[in-house]
Amino acid sequence: MTSVDWTLPDLSTLCGQLEAACLLEAATPKAGNVHPGASFADLDFSDFVASARVVAPILARAGEVGVGTTIRLAAEATQKQVGKNTNLGILLLLAPLAAVPSSQDLTTGIKSVLDALTVEDSRDVFAAIRCLTPGGMGKVDEQDVFQEPTEPLVDIMQLAADRDSIARQYVIGFHDVRSFGVDSLIRWKESGADWRTAIVGSQLDWLAAHPDTLIARKVGVELAQQAAHHAKAVLASGWPHAEGSRLQFGAFDAWLRADGHKRNPGSTADLIAASVFAVLRDRHWTADYLVIN
Repeated sequence: MTSVDWTLPDLSTLCGQLEAACLLEAATPKAGNVHPGASFADLDFSDFVASARVVAPILARAGEVGVGTTIRLAAEATQKQVGKNTNLGILLLLAPLAAVPSSQDLTTGIKSVLDALTVEDSRDVFAAIRCLTPGGMGKVDEQDVFQEPTEPLVDIMQLAADRDSIARQYVIGFHDVRSFGVDSLIRWKESGADWRTAIVGSQLDWLAAHPDTLIARKVGVELAQQAAHHAKAVLASGWPHAEGSRLQFGAFDAWLRADGHKRNPGSTADLIAASVFAVLRDRHWTADYLVIN
């Protein structure tokens, strides 16, 4: 159990929305992830709080300095602050979203942001990936991060889109985040769920419909599909209110944490953070809903 004081930042600013998205995702007791009541051997909730605070101001300037540069600077700041990879996937997702002008909706704006990405953005992203050295990565034959990129960032993401749900967002205009993720969070809120329950429910929705690609990279597609099956079963049990459903969720959580946390659904957590940012940006979730206790 990690005791870390944190407060909700000012949601009227882009920086505050970005920091809040990272904090709310990390503070929620999701299955298999780090949160205030569950740590990994090398990571705890305080690492995610520190990371959120240091990267939010950098991400907030993505529209000015560019997506690739923003991701690289935020990765370097994370490495300097916590010395661990707490957020590479989050940075890859939030930087393009943060670069959309506030006067534009995400659907329209994200297309322009992605269309403008260049080889220089690829170069910066490769540097960010090397800086944070994420788990489950091996070498690939084409556009390897340990070599000099020769393609614009979206084209490089296309090469990984079939095996990496974060890369996929660059190829599909962040449709999964803008549609599936946002709709899930709004639906749980409208059902009467508090924000923590809504985020856990959204995690179950994501895992059931989109097997986690970090699990697949680390321990194989079959186990990622097993995780999806377990998530579907928890939802089918009537979670969170039906009798026995919380026990079923607890068993799923324990299964994900077995085997040295290799089944950690980290890609899903990153997609949730991006979706939370989207509902905060567009005022689907406001401060009065986000009671911190």
